[in-house]
Amino acid sequence: MASKRKCILLVDDDVVILTMMSRLLKSKGIDAFPASSAVQALELLKKQIPDLILSDFVMPDMDGFKFRQILLKDPQLRDIPFVFLTSQNDNSNAAKALEMMAIDYIDKNTPINLVVNKLVNILISIQKQHEQSLYEIGAAAKALNLRSVPDNLPRFSDFRLEYLHQTFENYLGGDFVDFIETGNGQTFLFIGDVMGKKWGAWFFSFNFLSYIRSAIRFCIFEAELSTQAIVSKINRVLNHDPVLQNVLSTLSLILIDHKNGKITYTGAGDMPLLLFKSNERKLTEVRSGGLLLGALPEGMFDQQEFIMEKGDILLAFTDGMTDCKVNGEAKTNYLGFVDRLRKYFDEEDPFEEMKEKLMDDHICESVIDDRSLLYIEKL
Repeated sequence: MASKRKCILLVDDDVVILTMMSRLLKSKGIDAFPASSAVQALELLKKQIPDLILSDFVMPDMDGFKFRQILLKDPQLRDIPFVFLTSQNDNSNAAKALEMMAIDYIDKNTPINLVVNKLVNILISIQKQHEQSLYEIGAAAKALNLRSVPDNLPRFSDFRLEYLHQTFENYLGGDFVDFIETGNGQTFLFIGDVMGKKWGAWFFSFNFLSYIRSAIRFCIFEAELSTQAIVSKINRVLNHDPVLQNVLSTLSLILIDHKNGKITYTGAGDMPLLLFKSNERKLTEVRSGGLLLGALPEGMFDQQEFIMEKGDILLAFTDGMTDCKVNGEAKTNYLGFVDRLRKYFDEEDPFEEMKEKLMDDHICESVIDDRSLLYIEKL
């Protein structure tokens, strides 16, 4: 995936400063989004999350302090690195800026080229800290053998099982994929997405995985192989776990019966499964009416059953496969994703086509979430 261009939100009521700074940043390969007021900046932040915000102190209608206070109250915006720019050379303002978790305070009398160089250095420093944090988290996860996706899915003579998984900007995120074999000619496959972003979602994904694995193994022991019953058990336990209160997750739970090619499926707030019927050359949806795991004690889960014939392909995926950013705005394009899939079923190896072409971002300017897909083909 191509490296993402850095962008800075510039907030200042002086149009000349905005114009000059934007041009200088662009010459250094950095996108600038100018806003002539804090109000306009808040509107821009609904469409684009920048890597850094530079804001003036004194502005009409809403000053820089008020603007910063609003950002700090918003969980989606409060962690964006923030720098104040002001012509008021006042130590009390500088102290106040740092108390509001601003990472720097720049005198507006500083030549613009030096201000821009300082912003570039701040972005480089942030990137280095980001890379170091990713390395440390990844090293710790590897040492503890914490994984939300398997090394490989099992191999069978009657079914081909594969998966695709891509993290968001190399962050460990909330998507998970796993399987459990019953030892009696059946295999459970499951894929899901813990709500949230980055490490927070990744951390909770292990709690959800633990409950899912335990519930499936317990039901195997009790010879209860209803996917509906299993998802209901998982959901009831999650609703009584104080650690996971207000943490929600999707789940697609699929049971393969290798003896007769029967598929049993229950979903919880998930994307529809897509079933390609080889004989009919037709792609259809398999929908579930269940709520997100953890939403309510009674999740209204149902169960779907169908037979897969030779050449049929079943896909389960997380919503990150359908989400992207176009012209700086986050969009969901489920129908576009489905249309893109259709042409791969005519290829000699549909999975290899998906692996090569689905996980790029040529159609979208950038992905905005983890992306995972589970591929099941009847041989």
